Amino acid sequence: MRSHQYRVTLEHIAPSKPGEPVHETPLSFAATNHDDLFAIIERIQGKQAFDADTSASLALGLKLLGEVMLLNRDHPLFEDIKGPYRDFIGKIKAL
Repeated sequence: MRSHQYRVTLEHIAPSKPGEPVHETPLSFAATNHDDLFAIIERIQGKQAFDADTSASLALGLKLLGEVMLLNRDHPLFEDIKGPYRDFIGKIKAL
């Protein structure tokens, strides 16, 4: 299967409580996805169900999880969430 290739970078910009440390070194990793993640994020943001950042977080998180599930579809860890995940994606598409 042909996949888009991405570099995901996570930067800690502020702790939840004053005095807690900020992780200075960003976390960066490679990820693949059979979908164009930028197009999907734009589509979810366009539905205006949430603000732009929340929509991007939702779309990216679900697509990263979905791709891991797809590539490991026989792994027992995902057995219980396959159906609910599919249903949830359907709800998002219906917004």
